[in-house]
Amino acid sequence: MERPDAVVDPPLVPIEDYAVLGDGKTAALVSLRGSIDWLCLPTFDSAASFARLLGTPDNGRWLLTVRDATTVTRRYVDSSFVLETTYETPAGTAVAHETMPLNDGRADLVRRLVCTRGSVEVEHEWVVRFGYGAVVPWVRHITDDAGDDAIQAIAGPDSLLLRGDRLPRPVDHRHADRFTLQEGESVELALTWTRSWDAVPPRLTIADRIDSTRISWGLWAGSCEYQGSYRDAVVRSLLVLRLLTDSETGGIVAAATTSLPEDFGGERNWDYRYCWLRDAAMTLEALLEHGYRGEATEWRDWLLRAVAGRSSDLQIMYRVDGGRHLPERELDHLTGYAGSRPVRVGNAAVGQVQNDVLGEVMCALELAREAGLHETDDSWSLQRHLVDDLLGRWRRPDRGIWEVRGDPRHFTHSKVMAWAAVDRAVRAAEKHGLDGPVDRWRAERDAIHADVLTYGWNAARNTFVQSYGAEHTDAALLQIAQVGFLPPDDPRVLSTLAAIRAELEIAPGLLLRYRTEHTDDGLAGDEHAFLACSFWLADALARTDDVEGSTKVLDILVGLANDVGLLAEQYDPVGGRMAGNVPQALSHLALVRAVHSHDLALARRAR
Repeated sequence: MERPDAVVDPPLVPIEDYAVLGDGKTAALVSLRGSIDWLCLPTFDSAASFARLLGTPDNGRWLLTVRDATTVTRRYVDSSFVLETTYETPAGTAVAHETMPLNDGRADLVRRLVCTRGSVEVEHEWVVRFGYGAVVPWVRHITDDAGDDAIQAIAGPDSLLLRGDRLPRPVDHRHADRFTLQEGESVELALTWTRSWDAVPPRLTIADRIDSTRISWGLWAGSCEYQGSYRDAVVRSLLVLRLLTDSETGGIVAAATTSLPEDFGGERNWDYRYCWLRDAAMTLEALLEHGYRGEATEWRDWLLRAVAGRSSDLQIMYRVDGGRHLPERELDHLTGYAGSRPVRVGNAAVGQVQNDVLGEVMCALELAREAGLHETDDSWSLQRHLVDDLLGRWRRPDRGIWEVRGDPRHFTHSKVMAWAAVDRAVRAAEKHGLDGPVDRWRAERDAIHADVLTYGWNAARNTFVQSYGAEHTDAALLQIAQVGFLPPDDPRVLSTLAAIRAELEIAPGLLLRYRTEHTDDGLAGDEHAFLACSFWLADALARTDDVEGSTKVLDILVGLANDVGLLAEQYDPVGGRMAGNVPQALSHLALVRAVHSHDLALARRAR
């Protein structure tokens, strides 16, 4: 038998080779070869205990794999986040099941590996590094109250406990093991986070927790009202959106990771483990359109708590618990994914003014009203105050939807979404009988509309442009028809769609957000096709009744998901790889909404 310390560091794992596990509070990324390379405990925005994703194995990982596997395949069991991985070797076959159990009020990750044919050699390595891979913990063997052996890693407030049938041995600040499983034999392991001063919780019955978690996810997915085209992709995307929703607070994070690069080797690396009002509102719309009304109430209640205070203090993002403090800092001890530095935690964009944000929020809340969600006095009062604050600043430049770190500008998309915010306030008064200064709102809505048509339209180019006075487009302009600023068949919408494709489509169906050479976003380097914008293209084509065009784009984009249906933020068509943080809520919600528009177009054609 080889020594347990003879562990070879694998090459860089492609972003698309990661699957995600989650428990409604946080998420783990596990590679195709069974390495948990990213896990923040106990919440999405906690410091990582396994940070191999952005560094080396010495920054923490939990590897459980079969050596010499010639074929590795995996899937999520049914409509769940129970991951099943099958390892085939010349000598045998093994099947792993792993998940983060739901509904138990704990923070656990469980893994079960069974040899189903012949024999397999198993490699196990457990390296805990708290503080994003910087803190080497105090590690000791203990015996729990049931008399079971365990390994406990402690540093500051954090404790990680490893229990199972066979525990690895200490080797130079890590724990490692190699052993053989014969047909019918298995190994079960459980990781549990607690506060370092808490008592050790009881050991889990792993097979039962895997099964109950599969059932819980399946029950949630089973209530989806959608039966149309691309059902598998839609249901998986809805599941991802639910996974990224905190089950206790209702906050919806933009992604499970930080600093996965938009530009490999570059500086476009951001922390997305927070709740952007824009992304969360769009997520809410995707869920509502498929029957998930309870989530609308949860998120509205989160919104009320998060933005409580003066309307002028509205932020574009918050922590999962509604906290406002998200200072951005760089982690110099991490080498970054593919050498992409800096590695950032926190997000300085929290201080930006982005006038589009309230538009997305008001659109989502109007859809919630249409779905039967009753407004409370507090929820409507909040909306009135936010709209009134917007009316005092929509004429000013801002940073826009893409959070540019260059100079503020009069972004056309921001003005369009300001119009949408006021328009939804008018609808709330006219259709739902809610009180407000509706005459003033109508006048301001008309003023914003006229302003955009005057200054956001470039007659020489026959297109709307990214910002007032610009010559170039921006994929966010595709939302002009989505929010009803102009009808989809308006010639200006159609010509803008054509201009965007001519300027930003770098491969069939794949759009850039904008051309970096035309947009001073304050950063060096380029980026890849933005998947949400690409789905907006499919959505726009469907709204213009170009069903064939919409189908062609959707077929391409849905086909870019990895083997378990996950999408990152961007896609590199030259390298054939994903880029940016993963799984990305904006990509998945844009998929869901594009398919919704596509199916409506099919229904119109059938009529």
